[in-house]
Amino acid sequence: MTLRLFYLIFCRILAWLTLLARSDATNNMEILVLRHEVAVLRRQVGRPRLSWTDRAVLSALARGLPTALRAHRLVTPGTLLRWHRRLIARHWTYPHRRMGRPATDPAVVALIQQLARENPRWGYERMRGELLHLGHQVSGATIRRVLKRARLGPAPRRTDDRWRDFLRAHAGSTLACDFFAVDTVTLRRLYVFFVVEVGTRFVHVLGVTAHPDGAWVAQQARNLLSDLKDRAGAFRFLIRDRDAKFTSSFDEVFAGDDIDVLKIPPRSPRANAFAERWVRTARTECTDRLLIFGERHLRTVLNEYADHYNRHKPHRSLGLRAPTDDSDVIPLPTDRIERREVLGGLINEYQRAG
Repeated sequence: MTLRLFYLIFCRILAWLTLLARSDATNNMEILVLRHEVAVLRRQVGRPRLSWTDRAVLSALARGLPTALRAHRLVTPGTLLRWHRRLIARHWTYPHRRMGRPATDPAVVALIQQLARENPRWGYERMRGELLHLGHQVSGATIRRVLKRARLGPAPRRTDDRWRDFLRAHAGSTLACDFFAVDTVTLRRLYVFFVVEVGTRFVHVLGVTAHPDGAWVAQQARNLLSDLKDRAGAFRFLIRDRDAKFTSSFDEVFAGDDIDVLKIPPRSPRANAFAERWVRTARTECTDRLLIFGERHLRTVLNEYADHYNRHKPHRSLGLRAPTDDSDVIPLPTDRIERREVLGGLINEYQRAG
């Protein structure tokens, strides 16, 4: 920008030198033409945009004009003074020191917000004690101010008895069940009954039938508890919708093992989100990509897919581990990789060569 300023000054000096060789009549005529052009531009442009070099040149030249002519320029005296104040402010820059107490460390602010979101029942003093335990001395007023800026209210307002909070707190002891339909090549509709272990995302495909009734569903429930054996005592809740196929006999099967059956609200599939998510996954990766010929074929396909889902498929909610994988050790890379085809190559599994 400095070079541009010197360049403009040099051009102006050359222009002034050329004026010395011209007559007064020519100069006056040019001045009148330029004034008229400026008047025309003023009618079209309300406020022209000037660069800082334009401002510097106009400020320097305006000082040589008579006082009567300054009032008719694009730049008024007030504008010149304002530009000068800006130049002074840019030149004399000092570190900005905020008055009062120093600002709260952004890491502490993030920690306060994390504690508030993860512990909705904690008040200001409870969080203050936890922060003190972690080595941060923060007042209750600071915690309140931080939460207010983040639009997190006091403890009673942050609590909300939602299905999401309930499932998060009881995921390890909760089952979720549902049906989904599959149409065969002959347009015969088959119904698949399955149960998901919410804590581990392990899926049990209990049965496939074209005519699900209350007795058949209750029998599948007995088969599930028989397969779980001793693990059945670890579950306390079963989430289901209000389908008529879930009769009182179905609920009594689980009540015999001290498992409470929770009915989701009407027309609220999101309340049974884990089961609905498995339906979408099974359709996208399996049933929508195959032609199903009958009950036996669908049962074979879903059993093979469920084995892949439970044993190999990574889950984001499980830290990219499979439901049956309880190891946190990441194996070392190897050069030899084996591929295993699932469902005739519809899905591929990769593992280290033994």
